Amino acid sequence: MSEGAGGGFLNAFSQTKVGNDTIFSWWARYQEAVSEGHDAVNGTIGALLEDNGELAINNVVDKVVRESPPIEIAAYAPLKGLPAFLDLCKTLALGDMREELENIGVNMTATASPGGSGALFLAAANFADRGDRVLLRDRHWGPYDGFLAGCDLGIATYPLLPSKDVKDSYLDLKSLEKELANLCNSQKKVMSWLNDPAHNPTGLSLTKQDRYDLLKCFIDSSLENQDVSHTLLIDAAYHLYAEQPHGWADTICQVLHDGISWPDNLLVTFALSLSKSHTIYGLRTGALVSIHPDKEVTDRMATVMGVTGRQTWSATSRLAQYAVSHIHNDEKLGDKWDEERERLQHILENRRKLFIEECQKLNVPVNPTHDGFFAWMECDDPIHVANECAKLQVYLVPLTGGVRIGLCAIPTEKIARVAQALSQAFS
Repeated sequence: MSEGAGGGFLNAFSQTKVGNDTIFSWWARYQEAVSEGHDAVNGTIGALLEDNGELAINNVVDKVVRESPPIEIAAYAPLKGLPAFLDLCKTLALGDMREELENIGVNMTATASPGGSGALFLAAANFADRGDRVLLRDRHWGPYDGFLAGCDLGIATYPLLPSKDVKDSYLDLKSLEKELANLCNSQKKVMSWLNDPAHNPTGLSLTKQDRYDLLKCFIDSSLENQDVSHTLLIDAAYHLYAEQPHGWADTICQVLHDGISWPDNLLVTFALSLSKSHTIYGLRTGALVSIHPDKEVTDRMATVMGVTGRQTWSATSRLAQYAVSHIHNDEKLGDKWDEERERLQHILENRRKLFIEECQKLNVPVNPTHDGFFAWMECDDPIHVANECAKLQVYLVPLTGGVRIGLCAIPTEKIARVAQALSQAFS
């Protein structure tokens, strides 16, 4: 069927939706290679696999899901989410700093969503005016583009990394300040999405000083442009596999304790995904957590997000909300869940450490990578590099500006082989 088929039924925006998702296309190539009998390496998908290639599942979550009462499986959840789940999500986003932030006077609200993607949609649909541009780093998760385009939003970017003469920092602060100022001069609402820690597709995590400087940048811009609303969204999809999972909450507390005022026109919000942290990808459960000093603001956010969900997906699945809340409300279950999460985190840490070591041996120029599911190699022709690796039965994902290496999916014993394939492809 030609791409023009059915055009009479589709609106103009729908007709721009062509082709297959890049990540799943390369995963399909890996699967085809396996079906042909090749000893292929899967570095394509964004799901954590055990070293035997099976999906890594937190057994505590699996057991509680399977033993959930029938009513918790069959019934609708409240439109905004189960109260216990919404309360939990505030803690998942902010960690031990939640209580301190509340004591300082910060208010917070949460809305359940179908995965982290649903949380991103809630933000895209509500925090920017149609036709606005949203500020991203130039290396970001590809589906961001589609979420934003679907809400008639464009994209502005700043570089992922600063110039090489900047030491001990992973933030291009000057470029951020410049792009933020440009947007403030042309829009009444400015929103930025920041996937940190454990950035997809690179595994990059900002330093403590980077976080402070970035938040201070948004505070300063808000004060200088008081007629422009600022929303900083932290995409925390992988944060519970990071060395500093709640670094942003720490930074917010630090800024406030330093006597810096929180501007009325600044909102900080967290997009959570339980797919990764609780290994329930298919149950599609996440949340958007928003924080602001004014309770009237957070109350209004709760209403708007609930209505948006109702008008889009109705209610988020009840089962995962119940199961996860049940786990974290039981100290023993919560401890067992965390032990299993730590085991999975150690798998990722070991693979990353080995990958960096092997790449250093072979002079493979991978980007700085610290946490989470992925590593990244910047290159001018990522499709060529990925195709060359595929000739060696190593399957990675070519994206804009580089190749994503799915450490989450690669067996530890095959990490060295991936580095060797990249070395040959890059030579």
